[in-house]
Amino acid sequence: MLAPKKTKYRKMQKGKGRDKGLSWRGNTLAFGDYGLKSTGTARISARQIEAARIAITRHVKRGGRVWIRIFPDIPFTRKPAEVRMGKGKGSPEGWVCQVKPGRMLFELEGVSPELAREAMRLAGHKLSVSTRFCIREDIHESE
Repeated sequence: MLAPKKTKYRKMQKGKGRDKGLSWRGNTLAFGDYGLKSTGTARISARQIEAARIAITRHVKRGGRVWIRIFPDIPFTRKPAEVRMGKGKGSPEGWVCQVKPGRMLFELEGVSPELAREAMRLAGHKLSVSTRFCIREDIHESE
């Protein structure tokens, strides 16, 4: 699973109000011919990213090339079960990525449009955000 090698701080606050607006960066197809774009706001965990990646690679039968355009760099904490309120912040549990509408999540090339659409549909079901399938314009015109 994806996780940073090293961070400046162990724990981070959620950051109220940072999930507003559209994605300014990473909102176009940069590498592949097909993409999976976010249409909502969510915190996507490293486990969800890995599950979506596995769904794509298994459906295309290890053909084509896949790019993961997001990285989980925000730690989230959790307190143990049946622990009373207070006594400080919990210990780091995992990593998440804050996603805004318009952000390109995955890209794919080297497969047919039908195969790519179905692979991205399967991957979208693994994520906690609504998604949309995208095709590069110059590819769409030549077919």
